[in-house]
Amino acid sequence: MFLFEDHLPAGTKPVYLPRANRSIYVASGSVDIHSDNATRYVSEGSALVADEELTLSATEVDSTVWRWELAREAADETAHTLRSAPQTSSELKLTATFELDDRYTWLMRCDTVTFPPGGIAWTHLHQGPGIRITRSGEITIETEGTTQVHGPGSAWAEKGVLPVYAPTTDKIGTTFVRCFLLPKQNKGASSIRFVHPEDNEKINTQKYRVLMERVIVV
Repeated sequence: MFLFEDHLPAGTKPVYLPRANRSIYVASGSVDIHSDNATRYVSEGSALVADEELTLSATEVDSTVWRWELAREAADETAHTLRSAPQTSSELKLTATFELDDRYTWLMRCDTVTFPPGGIAWTHLHQGPGIRITRSGEITIETEGTTQVHGPGSAWAEKGVLPVYAPTTDKIGTTFVRCFLLPKQNKGASSIRFVHPEDNEKINTQKYRVLMERVIVV
């Protein structure tokens, strides 16, 4: 999986994306997204999950898009940058390789997770892997014997099946955006599982908002 940060200046020429499983989140500004069957205006803080050819049309404001692309292991990142679009820029924020059990049908979900100041995600795991990026605030990710701090614009990957402990700064609230892959049975349901039984009784202060999800073919 790749995560790109794309910048589309106001009024720039349309950008064409080939067929792929992807999620597009508008971090600032807005874009019009066209497919064979529909056109959708995607405003700041909104997202689209799609598996078809798309056209991104800039609006009257400069816009920044976070774009997750699901690709085969051997794929080159250059195949997923914005091609034939010289007015735009595309930065690879992170790439991660995940192993998906082909006995499942998979779901791609884009959502946001918001914490109050000092909020904590107690030691937990998820039903599938994905890449996250901080929108505001600061979060510390403790997993696999490592500790990393992620401020605005900083991305990280989680494998899902490995426990994560994640406290946030007590100075301000924290929000991150994630795109992750889940067995389709998770459609419309939370994927979090707390590792320690006593944490099930603690107050879960974070708030989740599913922006879009859809079943995909991988």
